[in-house]
Amino acid sequence: MRQTVYLLLTFLLLCAPGAEAQDEVVYRLELGAGIGGGFSLNDVNSKWYGKTGLAADLIARFPLNPRMAIKTQLAYQQVKGSTDNASRFYPANPSVSGVDRLSYSVSGGLFDLSGMYELHFLPYGYERGYQGYRRIVPYIQMGVGLCYATEGKLSLQLPFGVGIKYKIAPRLNLGLDWTMHLTLTDKIDGLDAPLGISSSGFRNKDHYSQTLITLTYDLNPKCPTCNKD
Repeated sequence: MRQTVYLLLTFLLLCAPGAEAQDEVVYRLELGAGIGGGFSLNDVNSKWYGKTGLAADLIARFPLNPRMAIKTQLAYQQVKGSTDNASRFYPANPSVSGVDRLSYSVSGGLFDLSGMYELHFLPYGYERGYQGYRRIVPYIQMGVGLCYATEGKLSLQLPFGVGIKYKIAPRLNLGLDWTMHLTLTDKIDGLDAPLGISSSGFRNKDHYSQTLITLTYDLNPKCPTCNKD
């Protein structure tokens, strides 16, 4: 009987949460960057992934728990397009004459500052353990931010999207991130309602999207024995 009790106590100690939790260090901050492509839907481009240009961002992510995180990013992407192959186009200034009246092109940039909430479909971590952490997880995201186009002006923008990330090492994260950003401006391309169609809210405004490969590094480990919450 005594041996049975000893065996049971030993099993409970080995399976106790504290014994496994120390194997997985919890980090409070991720820093990194991403690079990929971006396009905008505007008066000189109406095709998804049409006129795609370079996009890149700097990332700071604050994990709340294995299923949630807050992400901030500062991004840049190229804005390109022209009306050369457009079926119809009317310039913003009808007084312009000659070739310039029917031809318009843009080659500028767009700066983006966003804060987003991430929700993971699975608990994210390197060691699976009793918590069931997974090294590869998909997620959804949404938030709010500002954007500034070199050909236009400052505007509020609402980002949303999906992604997937993979913990390739205990402190290293590789991700594929897609976002769509809805703006309140029609001047990302420098044109304001050239067809004369009135707009309200997000209707008939310029929007943009980014698809990035990201790499982040975990910092600021949380001590599992001295931070009980």
